[in-house]
Amino acid sequence: QVQLVESGGDLVQPGGSLRLSCAASGSSTSIYSMGWYRQAPGKEREVVATITSGGITNYADSVKGRFTISRDNAKNTVYLQMNSLKPEDTAVYYCNAKLVLVLSTRVYWGQGTQVTVSS
Repeated sequence: QVQLVESGGDLVQPGGSLRLSCAASGSSTSIYSMGWYRQAPGKEREVVATITSGGITNYADSVKGRFTISRDNAKNTVYLQMNSLKPEDTAVYYCNAKLVLVLSTRVYWGQGTQVTVSS
């Protein structure tokens, strides 16, 4: 079992920056693919950024060039650096850990952290 706890969400003005953290416990996540997802009111949850166990990253088109995902396996933590924030980035941001096995897939979610971009 893996427990994920996000932190770092806040109210920020347009153009500002935030860094989200996702601390994992219960098991090492170094072999997991990790990701950040977000869900705005009235919308479906969408992927923001992912990083594989080998460090390969992928981003949604809407955040490319503004957001950076990274991981520190020694700290069992994944980060999302968000720059040049826009009002449309407002959402609850969720951390995700996924491990694909031969016969099953393990998926874990955090409880979410609120990011609000507003003047």
